Amino acid sequence: MTTSEQQRLDEDERREKNWKRWGPYLSERQWGTVREDYSEGGNSWSDFPHEHARSRAYRWGEDGLLGFSDRQCRLCFSIALWNGNDTILKERLFGLTGPEGNHGEDVKELYHYLDSTPTHSYAKAMYRYPQQRYPYRNLVSINAQRGLNDREYELIDTGLLDENRFFDVTATYAKASDNDLLIDIAITNQGPDAHDITLLPTLWFRNTWVWGCLHEGCTAKPTIQAIDSHIVQTRHDTLEPFVCAFENQPDSELLFTENETNSEHLFGTENFSPYTKDAFHRYVIDDQTDAVNPKRHGTKVAALYRWNLAPGETRHVKVRLSVKEKVGEFHPDLGDDFDNVLNQRREEADEFYNAIIPPKATDEQRLVSRQAYAGLMWTKQFYHYIVADWLDGDRDVMTPPAARHEGRNKDWRHLYARDVLSMPDKWEYPWFAAWDLAFHMIPAARIDPAFAKKQLMVLLREWYMHPNGQLPAYEFYFDDVNPPVHAWACLRVFQMEAETGKRDYKFLSQAFQRLLVNFTWWVNQVDSNGDNVFAGGFLGLDNIGVFDRSKGLPEGAELEQADGTAWMAFYCGTMMSMALELARHDRSYSDMASKFLDHFIRIVDAMNGGESGGLWDEKDGFYYDQLQIDGETHPMRVKSLVGLLPLIAVEILDEDLLADLPGFRNRLEWFLNNRHDLVQHITFCQTTKRHHRMLISIPTQERLERVLEILLDESEFLSDFGIRSLSKKHESEPFRVTVRGKEHTVAYVPGESDSWMFGGNSNWRGPIWFPTSYLLIEALQRYHEFYGDDIQVECPTGSGVKMNLREVADELNRRMSNIFSTPAEGGSRPCLRGSGMKSDESLWQDQVLFYEYFHGDTGEGLGASHQTGWTALIATCIEHLHGRITEGVE
Repeated sequence: MTTSEQQRLDEDERREKNWKRWGPYLSERQWGTVREDYSEGGNSWSDFPHEHARSRAYRWGEDGLLGFSDRQCRLCFSIALWNGNDTILKERLFGLTGPEGNHGEDVKELYHYLDSTPTHSYAKAMYRYPQQRYPYRNLVSINAQRGLNDREYELIDTGLLDENRFFDVTATYAKASDNDLLIDIAITNQGPDAHDITLLPTLWFRNTWVWGCLHEGCTAKPTIQAIDSHIVQTRHDTLEPFVCAFENQPDSELLFTENETNSEHLFGTENFSPYTKDAFHRYVIDDQTDAVNPKRHGTKVAALYRWNLAPGETRHVKVRLSVKEKVGEFHPDLGDDFDNVLNQRREEADEFYNAIIPPKATDEQRLVSRQAYAGLMWTKQFYHYIVADWLDGDRDVMTPPAARHEGRNKDWRHLYARDVLSMPDKWEYPWFAAWDLAFHMIPAARIDPAFAKKQLMVLLREWYMHPNGQLPAYEFYFDDVNPPVHAWACLRVFQMEAETGKRDYKFLSQAFQRLLVNFTWWVNQVDSNGDNVFAGGFLGLDNIGVFDRSKGLPEGAELEQADGTAWMAFYCGTMMSMALELARHDRSYSDMASKFLDHFIRIVDAMNGGESGGLWDEKDGFYYDQLQIDGETHPMRVKSLVGLLPLIAVEILDEDLLADLPGFRNRLEWFLNNRHDLVQHITFCQTTKRHHRMLISIPTQERLERVLEILLDESEFLSDFGIRSLSKKHESEPFRVTVRGKEHTVAYVPGESDSWMFGGNSNWRGPIWFPTSYLLIEALQRYHEFYGDDIQVECPTGSGVKMNLREVADELNRRMSNIFSTPAEGGSRPCLRGSGMKSDESLWQDQVLFYEYFHGDTGEGLGASHQTGWTALIATCIEHLHGRITEGVE
């Protein structure tokens, strides 16, 4: 049976209704971003600090608290709060900048994404607001005193939340239609005493009128005008009129101002208008009644509610934003119809996810999956960055220094971003990251394949991809090189949708054609010697290597990378599989499949031996980087993901498919008959008397088993919570090497980084990371598809328990799900152990956080606390456990 939400998805894809027009597309941090930086030295944190955010209009976006907007971020909605003690109206989340944090930038707030359907027909999020004065200075000063070996000082460490002295503020959104948005805001006093709270649901237009810009999206000044005591109407050049009704409660009122900079306050210059962006702050906290427009119009409006809540008391406010389809009076219903729609959409969200989450999943797994999908949907964001206009500046306001043209992103003038994109974390990383986004789309494809396909395609478009074929990495430096996982994501999304009966060859073909350009860039960029062994510099794994690969190697040295070469083999194999799949539909693609087969096998040969000797170490049974310096080759004997990633380059060729593609089969037979030096890297298997298969992978069966012996050793990589990124043996046996008189050391660090390499805000020297772990798990499933029970390994190593590789993959999925599960003996979920959250209250433990990475020994969440993008892969892992997802389609 088709669910109501699925019907909405179908209507949206057919463009019958615009169900995705409104969503949680509002950023959680626009300040401190590269987009808003117009400084001489490119210091984005200091050029637009948090202190400016309440008073200064943004050029390229907006931010807010638990907010929604239309997909072009023209009209925005969020909430503002005041507890009677704060010095600042709480309109956005606060956190430390990169230089302020002892482990880089870090949000210092408590908030959770609780639910969302793919069309955002129902969405819910919660913010936990302290009742005492928020300790802005205290958080900055104490973290400044701490070093890399100290824990971060968090809001919960201040004692402000003791005795539950906070408000839980929940925003629930429901759509009566595609242009009729219902918003219920509930505030609960969780503390032991009565306390005052001020709430301002706020509606405003993004400032698109003061800059003098001429590109798409620049408009004349819009207006929001009162048409009743608690009802306003909007007017905008490119958005039809909307009516917004705020619930009329005793002593509530509407406040109006302009979304324009308070230049007098910030810079000592004249304001455009006496009514500025920070008017509500000045009205509520400073009692400046003349800060708001008495004529009841502007570009920003808020309804003001002041309550005193008893312990445990909850108060609600209803808001309804609806398109005004008819001329004349229009009063949106805030009564029974509002409540009925809200309840119906909640039930439909349950119905939708009951059809998605495996029925055999435990209650714990269902809670984790539901919130993982919620976070994935809530981290969509309107992302706007036109590099040419940013470099040149605006005619009327923003004039950057001349040095700008020789600085950051100067070679990306073609990039024109004005889209809703999937963010890694809307506070810590409120900008797209190409390789993150690829992983996001695996769980996204399970609930909304159309969204997943569009996200993957947008980065391949000519207004994102560089003319030379490079994909943009992220706004701090688009030139950075991240692992080539985009093709894999495209193929997997195609395969996941094919399981539902739909094979979208148009999508796969368009992606493949554009990926050919990217592949060519990769080969020309990172195979400088032409020997099929690659050295790609920064490859996404930040500080995993012996050397800081983003800063270059010691003079005269070259580093041949096991992971860089593995990534390229992985890319080749994926492109071959894409071409073979397309050849089912169009035989001309079989020629391209042959090209990638040849390239794939040549990389496999170079990796394993070949003329250069390869990157395999027979003594240790592991793959290592090799440093070439002064005519000598030195293996960098660090047991890390670098040596595990060669396992992911694995592809299976099925005879039934080859029989349908005689051209490819003929070229393969020639290869087998004439290239005996390379055929050794193809493994043959006969599953029945008449059915043959071939496996092409970097490791042979013997080498695969040797690497797995290390991977599954609990004293090395295998943790109770998944796969460590560095062997635990390096805790007592650090790797050390001296090059050009400088000693380099790699030691096991299971938690936060102990160095400032790559900013110090991530660590690949011990913690567990979902993206790479997921690729390894998937590879094990594919090896099992070929070898079956012919490979049985000890898991864990030394335990005497034998498993086939499918069972090993299931065991890894189970261990990774342990990160989020309440232990059988009770206590905190491992992911929350370091957060300070109480372990004995559902008030604290029923809201899960999906961190960037996890402690290698304890499972504690680390890094960005809301990186539900790739960590949403836990929902996919849970589905694998219950057999709901296969690795490919026949």
